[in-house]
Amino acid sequence: MKIRFGYVSTAISLWDSSPSKALTFARYSQLGKEERKEKLLSVTAANLANTKRMLHYNIAHQLEIYRMSSSIVPLATHPEVLWDFTTPFRDSWLEIGQLVKDHQLRVSFHPNQFTLFTSPREEVTANAVKDMEYHYKMFEAMGLAQQSYINIHIGGSYGDKDKTIDRFYENLKELPLHIKKQMTLENDDKTYNTDETLLACEKESVPFVFDYHHHMANLGEMKLEEFLPRTFATWEHTGQPPKIHISSPKNEKAFRSHADFVDVEFLKPLLNVLHDLNVDVDFMIEAKAKDQAALKLIEDISKIRGVKRISGGAVEWK
Repeated sequence: MKIRFGYVSTAISLWDSSPSKALTFARYSQLGKEERKEKLLSVTAANLANTKRMLHYNIAHQLEIYRMSSSIVPLATHPEVLWDFTTPFRDSWLEIGQLVKDHQLRVSFHPNQFTLFTSPREEVTANAVKDMEYHYKMFEAMGLAQQSYINIHIGGSYGDKDKTIDRFYENLKELPLHIKKQMTLENDDKTYNTDETLLACEKESVPFVFDYHHHMANLGEMKLEEFLPRTFATWEHTGQPPKIHISSPKNEKAFRSHADFVDVEFLKPLLNVLHDLNVDVDFMIEAKAKDQAALKLIEDISKIRGVKRISGGAVEWK
């Protein structure tokens, strides 16, 4: 069994490296027409440059898994802005995509919690479609649209889970099919647990991104050894290893909050089942210490008997 490791958005080991530098609409509104355009271009250019820095950092550390920032482009979906963010940066987008291809990296996006398909309000669904289109357009500009995924949660229950999940299936029809093909779903820590999310993935033929920490905070009826084989089956058509989100609780009181690093003891039940199943997987580390947490977890897991570190960002367990 091989495990590859990655982290989210920003390598905190690098100085001033955020790929999520912001431009608020309030600030944008205060600028003149030419200043607005210049500011949109300069912030996006900085975020693209830092995204490239992150990829080079990952390549140097042999970290093959990386979640890109959803905020690379400021005000990309704001109804009063909506600007062409691909043409001015054509070469930069393609350079990023080429780095990913040349080094066989696995990249993804994870839109925020407002990108959901369960709301009874039509405008929420329309905005969710716009946000998914924005993320897809970034992958398209990189030349990665057919191999990279956009991960979301099912959404809220609105007081009636059965009625809401039916609405989810109906609202999801609004998402263009070519974008839905690049969508994944993740279980959450309060509402839709592993069992429920897995059923939705199987029904819609969508890969399931299993979040272990969320699972422990919001248990379903099935045990790890029952649902993991079904989870892995949802990835079979993609040609990619199943992806699992990894973090551990900050403390007992703040169980749902992510700690700075990942406690390997918290992961032991998952690791043991994965070892028994002998399936290659990719771990996306969601701890607060980001790249440092990923590198530390690799070291910690490498100390388990039978585990061998095979690169800067991967281990093998025979």
